[in-house]
Amino acid sequence: MTNISFKPQSVYVDGIKKKGQGNLVAIVELSIVPIGTKSTSLSSYVAACLKVLQDSGLTHEVHGMGTIIEGDLEALFKVILKMHEVPFEAGALRVVTSIKIDDRRDKEASAKAKVESVVRRQSQA
Repeated sequence: MTNISFKPQSVYVDGIKKKGQGNLVAIVELSIVPIGTKSTSLSSYVAACLKVLQDSGLTHEVHGMGTIIEGDLEALFKVILKMHEVPFEAGALRVVTSIKIDDRRDKEASAKAKVESVVRRQSQA
């Protein structure tokens, strides 16, 4: 029986790194929503969360409904936990954090490459 294990950044089969595999990263889509704040405006909370993310050095892209982050799964979880705590530190009484993880281990992937693949297929249609 083949033993497949995951070691951060690489795919291993029977303890041997698969040929052609570079650094593999997970892609996370994250949304942090503070509840129980004094205002309906949340931009100051978002800005404070993004400061933590920027300090992490992880590749990320902010969009209107959340943030996409790329990196080693362990590093992603660490920064997500730090970001989740930021609204509490700023006085929020409740925080809802939604996380979607795309953890592909058969080849290198990025959020940009995923979009490029869709656009390429769309132009072929």
